[in-house]
Amino acid sequence: MAKDVIITGLDIGASKIRTVVAVYDEEKDRPHIIGMGVSESLGIRKGMVVDVSEVINNISASLGEAERMSGVPIYSAFISIGGAHMEGGSSRGVVAVNGQEITEYDVERVLEAAQAVSIPQNKKILRVVPKEYTVDNAEGIKNPVGMMGTRLEADAHIITGQSQTIAHLEKCTHQAGIGITDLTPVPLALSESILSKRQKELGVVSIDIGSSSTTVTVYEEGVLLMTSVLPIGGESVTNDIAIGLRTSVDTAEKIKIEYGSSVVDDISEREMIDLSLISKIDTQKISQKELAKIIHARYHEIFYMVKQLLQDINKDGMLPSGAVLSGAAVKMTGVVDMARDILGLPAQIGFPQNITSVIDKVDDPSFATVVGLIHWGMKFDGQDGSGGNFQFGKMFENIGAWFKKLLP
Repeated sequence: MAKDVIITGLDIGASKIRTVVAVYDEEKDRPHIIGMGVSESLGIRKGMVVDVSEVINNISASLGEAERMSGVPIYSAFISIGGAHMEGGSSRGVVAVNGQEITEYDVERVLEAAQAVSIPQNKKILRVVPKEYTVDNAEGIKNPVGMMGTRLEADAHIITGQSQTIAHLEKCTHQAGIGITDLTPVPLALSESILSKRQKELGVVSIDIGSSSTTVTVYEEGVLLMTSVLPIGGESVTNDIAIGLRTSVDTAEKIKIEYGSSVVDDISEREMIDLSLISKIDTQKISQKELAKIIHARYHEIFYMVKQLLQDINKDGMLPSGAVLSGAAVKMTGVVDMARDILGLPAQIGFPQNITSVIDKVDDPSFATVVGLIHWGMKFDGQDGSGGNFQFGKMFENIGAWFKKLLP
């Protein structure tokens, strides 16, 4: 990869829009972050665009800050797509290869065949990720290129999203003045940022608690087994606090950030929070223990739902690399311990890996997705150094080689 390659990642979340600009560090063989921008996200709800003009303005603000910091104009970016409208499922493709040596073109054909599945009219396939291949009767093949056979099959994981949401996201991005190099599902971006190859090989679950949704991704033997999005997140905790303690939503968010803890037993019944210190609207005193009870209940629900997902695929308590948590919401006191207790797995916070940066902020679980977009971009060939302005055709001319890079 050329050392002057520039990659831009744009994570359009429900609470924040984050942009990161990186160059390839040839000496350390990893991305070097040279600029970032963060803006409020006021037109996104549960991953869906609800106010086009707000989203355009927020994207422009985030991009503008990143351009000023990096000194690099941004023409195009790898852009995340996530939210409760996303779904994961399994598919299978089969093609004939007539006894010839299997080529990258054959791999492309069988993955295209795997897309021939019945999905609702309002859904669109965003990604087909191969799990394994079968050549004639030989199963469990990671990369079939170069093998001989008459029949090539692919077991794949497909990720779909709501067509209208995808179209709105594309419209907002283009009207903000940049092109889309790739629309990357959040689970795939996260896996590049916070999960190591060894973790994915041994078995791991990634749990990203965002503002309005929680993204759950499971890997084992280097294979993507499951993606799922739960329609609850940090915003749910804020709403619970506002209702339970009778405060405004803005005050509830401040309380959560400044005093939030999911550990109930460590807090005395006498400990109180004077809201007049943080709010001009809400001036009463509230019980810190009651606050912790409210927070604990919602996080318990999230992790219990994750446990049920693992039970559905017979992986409950069966992932040696445990759970890796990301998102701003996982930094709250007691959350990692709760995940460990409920899931019966080792648990840790996932920080963006394998990057260099002079910007401290990107070394944070809330930047896991956008840094993952940078890693995702570094996997592609054919860059032209213009802020991530790749050509879609080049990405798929060598699709077999591209998928080979995704394998452990």
